[in-house]
Amino acid sequence: MDGGLILVAFEFIIFDLDDTIYPRGSGLMREVGRRIQFWLCNHMGLSWDEAITVRRDYFRRYGTTMGGLIAEHDMDVHDYLIFVHDIPVEQYLDTDPALAAMLDAIPLRKAVYTNATSEYARRVLRALGVVDRFDWVIGIEEVGLRNKIHGDAYEQALALLGVEGSTCIMVEDSTHNLRPAKALGLTTVLVGADSSAAFAEVSDGNVDFVVENVLEVGRIVNGLLYAAG
Repeated sequence: MDGGLILVAFEFIIFDLDDTIYPRGSGLMREVGRRIQFWLCNHMGLSWDEAITVRRDYFRRYGTTMGGLIAEHDMDVHDYLIFVHDIPVEQYLDTDPALAAMLDAIPLRKAVYTNATSEYARRVLRALGVVDRFDWVIGIEEVGLRNKIHGDAYEQALALLGVEGSTCIMVEDSTHNLRPAKALGLTTVLVGADSSAAFAEVSDGNVDFVVENVLEVGRIVNGLLYAAG
């Protein structure tokens, strides 16, 4: 105890990547989506509008487009992942000193866990100038190609980190992906949600905290780490 404060036993803060660690308006995820569309059109013979319908259906039922492709088609997963993430991320992102400062002020080990590939994630983090702030970068290949709507994917991510869910904070822009994290005991922070959806998720117990952008996460973490003794 120091000055009447108690340090809570959190070990890791885990950040989602796309539309979480960088601003939603960057256009990067829009380009990822465009490349997914092209892949569906080229490999499945779909029109552009048909590809949109398939993506929506797969997202609803499987959590990601790739989840649906794995479940319903014989496809080259490696080829798909390379194609959809083959993007010059530096054209969409700049170094972010404010993000770096926020991360530096959080006295926890840090990880990125994404439904994208870890190779793509590292390129994004380098473009933002924060790759050296993270102890771990976990992508979908490291968790057996299972996306975040599946609890076992989170279990594999936690096993890689060597921690229990109760010792971790998960920062995400998708309530879809926070529900299984919450079920495993992680403290959940939702980034960038509209107010009505956010309040519904908080009321349902899936989300512990809501912030407008990732730079507010440091304030939440400080409140969690230090409680009046």
